[in-house]
Amino acid sequence: MNTISSRNIVFLGTSLPRECGIATFTQDLLEQFIQIPGFNMPRIIAVNNKETYNYEEQVMMQIDQNNLSDYLEAADNLNLSNVDLLVIQHEFGIYGGESGEYLIPFVERLNIPYVVVFHTVLTTPSPKQRHIMNRIAELSLKVVTMAQSTVMDLNSIYGIDLNKVVFIHHGVPYVETKSRTELKEQYGFADRKILSTFGFLSPGKGIEYGIEAMRGVVDHHPESLYIIWGKTHPVVKHETGEVYRQKLTELIGELDLVDNVLFVDKLLTQEEVIQSLIMSDIYMTPYLGKDQAVSGTLAYGVGYGRVIVSTPYRYAEEMLAGGRGLLAEFRDSSSLEACILKLLGNPSLVKEMEAHTLALGQTMMWGEIAKRYAAVFQESMGTSNCSKRSVI
Repeated sequence: MNTISSRNIVFLGTSLPRECGIATFTQDLLEQFIQIPGFNMPRIIAVNNKETYNYEEQVMMQIDQNNLSDYLEAADNLNLSNVDLLVIQHEFGIYGGESGEYLIPFVERLNIPYVVVFHTVLTTPSPKQRHIMNRIAELSLKVVTMAQSTVMDLNSIYGIDLNKVVFIHHGVPYVETKSRTELKEQYGFADRKILSTFGFLSPGKGIEYGIEAMRGVVDHHPESLYIIWGKTHPVVKHETGEVYRQKLTELIGELDLVDNVLFVDKLLTQEEVIQSLIMSDIYMTPYLGKDQAVSGTLAYGVGYGRVIVSTPYRYAEEMLAGGRGLLAEFRDSSSLEACILKLLGNPSLVKEMEAHTLALGQTMMWGEIAKRYAAVFQESMGTSNCSKRSVI
């Protein structure tokens, strides 16, 4: 047993069972560390919104998002603990203060080394957003980004030292599952061509354009079925209820697509997410936001070698290069339709694209990605004793 020399890592961010992509990401990464020698099982400092959650024992501390004193107390507790490294999962919207500025007094108070993972890198940040990311990066040992396209942005827009920046792909969970044919039979879609989108439903996903595209697709392929998997985003549901889903449902009726578009309104298990991808002939992300630098759902689609049709947001342009999918215009259902028809009418092209996508996807499984994080963590802890961190 090498437990005495094993390192203690703590993640700061949201934690399951809170319904949040960062919470899922953290859990997937954390669980891989059971397999990696040299580390004790990592723990989590969970940031809470207005709700309370029934956390597992891995959550060692909780912070009320909007209570600054909680952040300072957490920093003091970490400084007195046996934690070797903190990993901050950074996303706008999960930390308190304007644009999450409560993180700044937190990191300034820390005496232990930390690495920050930036889940969002905006190309036109507000001065406040830019300042927060610059300051958090300045005091960190390493900065992780999940898109190659954002590496230079972190330097040119946010003033972050490129020597600190590490690119690591978004991880994808490995799940043993049946074949596409078997899953279609299991779900009752044996004779259908399946298109799919999964994830929390919100207006920025552009699903209405995917639905409108189906009208022309069905004329040529009446057996096609577009499945939209997932429940409405908790924040959207809290603010506007099911207005967006209702609008989409009405659109399906107006376009006479009741037999060709299906909603699965539930929070999917990891196995269901992977099954939804495996049985898909085409995976679609018709998102509206041009600057989206990372998409976990698109990463999953690539991970399982699906042929992808997407709008050209930044992450899609990067991930679908090299013949890994087709890009349609933003807010343009006829452009989406043309891409879908090109694929459904050309099985050999689909096969070729699936092979290209899978080649990249196999490097993105969490088992591989966690090893990259472990190497970054080890290196950070190795250099932390002689770092330039200011201790306040």
